[in-house]
Amino acid sequence: QVQLVESGGGLVQAGGSLRLSCAASGRTVSDYTMGWFRQAPGKEREPVAAINWSGSSTHYADSVKGRFTISRDNAKNTVHLQMNSLKPEDTGVYYCAATRGVVGTSEVGYRYWGQGTQVTVSS
Repeated sequence: QVQLVESGGGLVQAGGSLRLSCAASGRTVSDYTMGWFRQAPGKEREPVAAINWSGSSTHYADSVKGRFTISRDNAKNTVHLQMNSLKPEDTGVYYCAATRGVVGTSEVGYRYWGQGTQVTVSS
C-alpha cells in the first residue's frame, strides 16, 4: 500500500505561480513512476506530467510545456509540481498518483492516488 497526500493548492491570479507537493508513505516513491493529473469542472481527468523513478525521464501535456516542472526527491518521499505562468484554464483539482509502469502509462495504470488539491486561477 502507498498513501499519497497532496498539498500546496490555492487561489492565484493569472500569471502567478504555485508549487504542489505530494507526500508518500507506506513504500518508498523510488519504486514508482509518479504522475500529476487534473480535473477541471465538467471535464474528465487528464494527465499533466509524469516522472520516472530516477528523474531521468519526464513527460508533460502540451498545454503545460514550458510552464510546469515535475520533480522528485526520493530521499524525502516527495514529488513536486512547480506551476508558473498560470492560466484560468489550469483551474481544477490536481491529483498525485503512482504506477509501477513507465512514463507514458495511461491513467488506468496508476494504482495509487491522493485525495487531490484544488487549484483555482482567476483572471
